[in-house]
Amino acid sequence: MLYQIYETNRAWLSPFSEFASATAKLFSNPLSPMAHIPQAQRMSAGYDLLHRLTKEYEKPEFEINHVNVQGTDVVIQEQVVVHKPFCRLLRFKRFTDNAELLSKMREQPSVLVVAPLSGHHSTLLRDTVRTLLQDHKVYITDWVDARMVPMEEGAFHLDDYVNYVQEFIRAVGPNVHVISVCQPTVPVLAAISLMASRGEQTPLSMTMMGGPIDARKSPTAVNNLAMNKSFEWFENNVIYRVPPNYPGATRRVYPGFLQHTGFVAMNPDRHATSHYDYFLDLVRGDGDSAEAHRQFYDEYNAVLDMPAEYYLDTIKTVFQDFALVNGTWQVRNPQGKPEFVRPQDIKTTALLTVEGELDDISGAGQTEAAHDLCSSIPKAHSQHYTVPGAGHYGIFAGRRWRDLAYPQVKAFIYAHNKPGTTQAQAPAPAPASVEPAAKVASKAASKTAPRSRAKVSTPAAE
Repeated sequence: MLYQIYETNRAWLSPFSEFASATAKLFSNPLSPMAHIPQAQRMSAGYDLLHRLTKEYEKPEFEINHVNVQGTDVVIQEQVVVHKPFCRLLRFKRFTDNAELLSKMREQPSVLVVAPLSGHHSTLLRDTVRTLLQDHKVYITDWVDARMVPMEEGAFHLDDYVNYVQEFIRAVGPNVHVISVCQPTVPVLAAISLMASRGEQTPLSMTMMGGPIDARKSPTAVNNLAMNKSFEWFENNVIYRVPPNYPGATRRVYPGFLQHTGFVAMNPDRHATSHYDYFLDLVRGDGDSAEAHRQFYDEYNAVLDMPAEYYLDTIKTVFQDFALVNGTWQVRNPQGKPEFVRPQDIKTTALLTVEGELDDISGAGQTEAAHDLCSSIPKAHSQHYTVPGAGHYGIFAGRRWRDLAYPQVKAFIYAHNKPGTTQAQAPAPAPASVEPAAKVASKAASKTAPRSRAKVSTPAAE
């Protein structure tokens, strides 16, 4: 019933949220007489804050339309390469009419970013993707909110996650570099291990960032919760059925609003201070600081539901049985056959692990433990890096990611790349009613480039 109560409360608050938004504008619009009364700015700021505290946050867009590559602005088009019931594989395809740059971009490494399925949308890695696009061809997993997946699509287990990752690696091509951020480090390691055990060609490198490979090391508050509560407690207290107003009605899920509550509960004082500072920024007219607050919380407050089977499998496998590090984990392949996960079978994939010095979600040593498991990878192809002063989010977003972590990741990928290799491309064909990609890219480029009477050539894709 908790999910239904939450939905009812959301429905009741929605009109009030819209009223608060309209009232905030009434007290701030210079054309409104109410904007000129004493304390109008404080009234507007208060109603604006009320609106943001009560509104519903929808999934954000990546909004990566262009990026600078070697001093040239190139256009980005988001494409769906593989569409699965619970996930889409996206590619951020780059376009330019600079023939020399185009040739260089085609030689750059392909990177598959496996985003976490742990409450937030994959757009949380927007900064990761934007930075990688400067030097790489980039793909990312875009997980679907479980409440939007109809029941006829069946269940989604941790085994399915592992099988999805393998399918995506094959779709991009064997000469790919895989980056997993936080939660997916475990299933990504399993996916590549299984491919190695079968004799399949594995990715050129795998970069694992802030993930619970061995959650026994330096346990955090997140780890302690998962380890100290029984499996039955999680099944009975955090799993609910999706209400009838969504396509996935009656599906068992771990609701996003519960996950969000957990996020906030970890640092309530910091969030309260942030909202109060936002109020003061609005009163002072500091538009830049207020906008930075909006952008952060538009992303932070947008959450998704996770399939119950996947969530419970993760709790048991990763945080209670420690099946990966104990060598007892078996994953069922698409044919239903169980296979043991043996990281020691990985021999030709280079390994980089990245941790944050101040990470309070994945403790020190949890990700680095992958090196001990992947004992057959030569030491020359194994590397660990701790990002100084970085918390969990700082290893993949923000200044420390761009200035400290990314140069290490880029150097490692290029050191283990095979130049001149051709990646398998599998872009989804555009429907007849959709404009060709090059035409779309040309339009996008015309919006960002200065107008000219000269004839502009159609941008070519990498």
